[in-house]
Amino acid sequence: MTSLNTNSRAASHGMSDIRIRNLFIIPTILFLIVFNIFPLIYSLGYSFTDFRASSAAPANFVGLQNYRALLNDPFIWLNFAITAKYVIVSVTGQVIVGFGTAMLLNRDIPLKGLLTTLLLLPMMLSMAVVGLFWKLLYDPSFGIINYTLGLGSFEWLSNPDMALYAVAITDIWMWSPFVMLLSLAGLSAVPKHLYEAAAIDRAGPFYTFFRITLPLVAPILMIAIIFRTMEAFKTFDLAYILTSQPTTEVISIRLYKMAFQEWQTGRSCALAYIVLIMVLAITNIYVKYLNKVKER
Repeated sequence: MTSLNTNSRAASHGMSDIRIRNLFIIPTILFLIVFNIFPLIYSLGYSFTDFRASSAAPANFVGLQNYRALLNDPFIWLNFAITAKYVIVSVTGQVIVGFGTAMLLNRDIPLKGLLTTLLLLPMMLSMAVVGLFWKLLYDPSFGIINYTLGLGSFEWLSNPDMALYAVAITDIWMWSPFVMLLSLAGLSAVPKHLYEAAAIDRAGPFYTFFRITLPLVAPILMIAIIFRTMEAFKTFDLAYILTSQPTTEVISIRLYKMAFQEWQTGRSCALAYIVLIMVLAITNIYVKYLNKVKER
């Protein structure tokens, strides 16, 4: 009935279904083709050439040479290893902090709405602002982190062993609220009568958490993990702004240097497609696990 009324009102204003389609859907499809699909296909073509954007020389077809060179380059695999370490630390930290905070906020506490709003603020800031803000916090001379923890002049960002963890801590601070938000939605959807039944059966907190809370929240938690893994895998801003250590050179920074500093355009396109395939493969594994969790 609502649809009929909408169509009637649209028709009365001279807006038929065909006109609405022409006005909204076709421009959207054209926008996607021009700005998403066309560059994707164009860069795929360049990945099979020796093209350099800094040179006037024409692009020569080299087949799979760029892919073979990249896959046999030990430094590229080192960048992938750094990226994997960063993703594991960052996403694990976000899940623990985000889910733990959601568990606390799911209780009846004073100023719950205000606390939730304040905790969401970090993810509303831009990456550049967060990077510069945390660069000041990590400063060994006047940074508040060393002062609070009593670490003296401890170097966070210039220390090769700590720089990656410093970037991961910043990412955890910024994006744990995202996991918290999704976890809160999952926790609020758990039926209360399950907890009441568990209380009647004198089930302990450990049993209640692992038998009721976690299984019911797991699907939405997996969605949060999928999103955050994809984002962490392509992290560039934070690592680039905070530090220039070789130990923090994740694959996106290597890709940027290859494309815009070394001007190996064709090879950088091939690396971008290798990264894309890896992200798709990891996401596919997560989605299969998510489907299994839903079927339980």
